Amino acid sequence: MFRPWEIFIGLRYTRAKRRNHFISFISLSSMLGMALGITALITVLSVMNGAVKEVRDRILDMAAHATISSWDGRLADWHNVLETAKQNPKVLNGAPFIRGEAMLTNSSWVSGTIIQGVLPDQEKTVSDIAKKMVAGSLDDLHPGAFGIILGKTLAEVLGGVIVGDKVTVIIPQANVTPVGVMPRLKRFTVVGIFDSGMYEYDRGLALIHIADAATLFRLNDNVSGIRLKLTDLFQAPLVAREITQHLPGNAYRVRDWTQEHANFFRAVQTEKTAMFVILMLIVAVAAFNIVSTLVMVVTDKQADIAILRTLGASPMSIMGVFIVQGTSIGLIGTLLGTLGGVSLASNLHVVVPFIENLFDIKFMSPDVYLISDVPSQLLWSDVWTIAGVGFGLAVLATLYPAWRASRTQPADALRYE
Repeated sequence: MFRPWEIFIGLRYTRAKRRNHFISFISLSSMLGMALGITALITVLSVMNGAVKEVRDRILDMAAHATISSWDGRLADWHNVLETAKQNPKVLNGAPFIRGEAMLTNSSWVSGTIIQGVLPDQEKTVSDIAKKMVAGSLDDLHPGAFGIILGKTLAEVLGGVIVGDKVTVIIPQANVTPVGVMPRLKRFTVVGIFDSGMYEYDRGLALIHIADAATLFRLNDNVSGIRLKLTDLFQAPLVAREITQHLPGNAYRVRDWTQEHANFFRAVQTEKTAMFVILMLIVAVAAFNIVSTLVMVVTDKQADIAILRTLGASPMSIMGVFIVQGTSIGLIGTLLGTLGGVSLASNLHVVVPFIENLFDIKFMSPDVYLISDVPSQLLWSDVWTIAGVGFGLAVLATLYPAWRASRTQPADALRYE
């Protein structure tokens, strides 16, 4: 006979007999419930991981890993500050910038925006904006030429301006003239349009040469700050602290990308945790369906249990039989769910477009979400955690029915047989 016999009998009980088809149906339902719950959980967490990675990458394509600025918004000795920052081996490059708020007008179209003055050659070393150009080039920004590069969506909002068109920049500073106080404005020529793939930047950012920005905002030789690119973006908080310690005095503020977008990433992490708990409840419900399955099996197998006891089986052996049965149900459900979740999460780039085309819908509109596609990043640490918790719940669900089976008294069970 197969040894140990507890495994043999436990596995045999999972198969349908003529008188317990309903019990087998409940077992199958528990399996499928666990499989669907685990599949959904792996897929959802993979989508959330992919969304975080996608947004982070798009943000850091345009934003800096770290930024050095002064508390008053005017950084005068930026050359020396940049050289000090570059002494840190984890700093790859740096570039000065000037940033300010403004309104852009073109005929009857008006839109608020962030004006950012850059040095084209140095800006290429800290961001990927030059690779995002769909018209014109970053090198078309020349000092004194008053050229401007607009985000794709911003250009559409301003009436669909193209390269060569004129837009008027109005800034919240006033000129005192003989006829009264007048807002400061300047005509710029559109020399380029970029498409970052992120609505926040495409809608609200415009680039000009840093010399033109200094003239526009009357900063003279000052800049708003310095943008830094690091060798490892995940070490940004550590590098920011190291740079702060090497800068003289307390006049400088060093912020990294995790601080600039802290609320967003903290909110996403909270949502991921909440989603894990909510979807794990689905797995828990399916797992604890095993309880009802085993209770019915124990009731149905009273005579078998009594015979095994009279043949010398110990209560622990009887308990082991039903633990094997419940564990096998949970194991199969966990394996099916893990396989389904990994397969679905790995092929979302095919599945989602197919569903969108089939039903003519768009899951993530770029006007609402930071990204327009449904990304996916499968982390095996999440997979093992989900599979482990799901299987653990299944094993836990077997303990009480198995314990009740081990308490069966042979004389009471065989009294009416």
